[in-house]
Amino acid sequence: MVEKVIAKWNCSGRVVEGPTNPMVTPLLTDLYQFTMAYAYWKANKHQERAVFDLYFRKNPFGGEYTVFAGLEECIRLIANFKFTEDEISFIREILPGSCEDGFFDYLRGLDCSEVEVYAIAEGSVVFPKVPLLRIEGPIAVAQLLETPLVNLVNFASLVATNAARHRFVAGKSKQLLEFGLRRAQGPDGGISASKYCYLGGFDATSNVAAGKLFGIPLRGTHSHAFVSSYMSPDEIIDKSLQSADGSSSCEDFVSLVQTWINKFQLSNSLRGIFGETNQSELAAFTSYALAFPRSFLALVDTYDVMRSGIPNFCAVALALNDLGYKAVGIRLDSGDLAYLSCEARKFFSAVEKEFGVPGFGKTGITASNDLNEETLDALNKQGHEVDSYGIGTYLVTCYAQAALGCVFKLVEINNQPRIKLSEDVSKVSIPCKKRSYRLYGREGYPLVDIMTGGNEPSPKVGERILCRHPFNESKRAYVVPQQVEELLKCYWPGSSDEPREDLPPLKDIRDRCIKQLERMRPDHMRRLNPTPYKVSVSAKLYDFIHFLWLNEAPVGELQ
Repeated sequence: MVEKVIAKWNCSGRVVEGPTNPMVTPLLTDLYQFTMAYAYWKANKHQERAVFDLYFRKNPFGGEYTVFAGLEECIRLIANFKFTEDEISFIREILPGSCEDGFFDYLRGLDCSEVEVYAIAEGSVVFPKVPLLRIEGPIAVAQLLETPLVNLVNFASLVATNAARHRFVAGKSKQLLEFGLRRAQGPDGGISASKYCYLGGFDATSNVAAGKLFGIPLRGTHSHAFVSSYMSPDEIIDKSLQSADGSSSCEDFVSLVQTWINKFQLSNSLRGIFGETNQSELAAFTSYALAFPRSFLALVDTYDVMRSGIPNFCAVALALNDLGYKAVGIRLDSGDLAYLSCEARKFFSAVEKEFGVPGFGKTGITASNDLNEETLDALNKQGHEVDSYGIGTYLVTCYAQAALGCVFKLVEINNQPRIKLSEDVSKVSIPCKKRSYRLYGREGYPLVDIMTGGNEPSPKVGERILCRHPFNESKRAYVVPQQVEELLKCYWPGSSDEPREDLPPLKDIRDRCIKQLERMRPDHMRRLNPTPYKVSVSAKLYDFIHFLWLNEAPVGELQ
């Protein structure tokens, strides 16, 4: 496995690192890919040139858009696709003994040097039926790539889309924090979710490993256990704290905090909100502030939010303020988040007014506790004062939908188009090697994606083009595009002379995602009853699909 992680292959003079996850090897596939590979080899078909499309059939979560993710990991796999002797020995064990030795010699020399990969840029907004990746190469090796490529794209795109949907509901101004590691489906589920939630528009993660691997900003403070671990302020041994500018030192920060509690109790505007606060909670907050005076954020719902947590936080925050520090804020992890956030904001504003602390009324409020799209939407409707959301379980597990449903279909072999038929029209594939374009209208919004045959001329700006639904003859429209964007670019040229696109850093992919989502028409993006985005084919490709359909479908006979 170590060999796989550190492997580096060269393409077009550039090095591509191995997959992030060392489990991503050529063995990460289904058994039938090896049985088909052997059958191709046995029939001397294994080198026949094939074209496969990887796409999905339906947008997830009841929406009308998807965010494409996972491309970089696909290219990392392809660039380092090579069987070890140990892997070949295992394949020999699991295949029937009748398999010839020559096949294993073939596997020993197999790589992706003859494979070409064309893909939509990672982080793009994408739609059903349009190929996310087009794989061209010898059919046996292309077939062996099917399962790992679908695996690498499926969850990545699903969780990135889930993140984007949460961002859309929360709004641009709110900070979104991914807190899902402990509830994710295993280590890889946790790492992948952190990466692709960030790509989909989240601001930070609690996942330290993901922060190290991908450079994602990290956020986190303390749990209820930290608060309840303290019994009283007497447990705090080192009570001194130097001022923020280093010019002075407070020898008894605990007493300074207690002074502020006493001031609150004597205050006319705050009297009646609370009586005696929980002293063990106050001790925990004080201790944490002594450890992290520049980033103090307190979890305030261990005992009672308004009668203890908020006043205790404010006392510590104002003691820090006396020494030149500024507290970050609070986190609410239970209760009526809309009501409590509003009450907390009122308390902060009252403190600012009563004690003349500029900006204290705007102290940050973070909410967590099994949040999802619906709860964010409900909070918006109720009215709240939350600045940041910590979202975990429903986000990283994609609780609302288990899988995206990507498929990998043969569309051409030896320059002969192929089609997969089904009684379910949504499962009929679109044959032949295609090119895909996004056509934009006058207002700058995307109007329609169109697929054309590989040899058809590209759509031109200002020239009218007929866009047809692939299977419904009555659905068609003329479009005069104001901008034409070709979607599929070469990310792995194999032995061809195609120029290769660079794999951008994660931050750039995230920026692309955010810009693409902002460019979509609002009615395509809304949570409830979004307008379907149009995916079409050219008139020539439409005619060819239906010609091939009739040609391949068997003719029934009535007795």
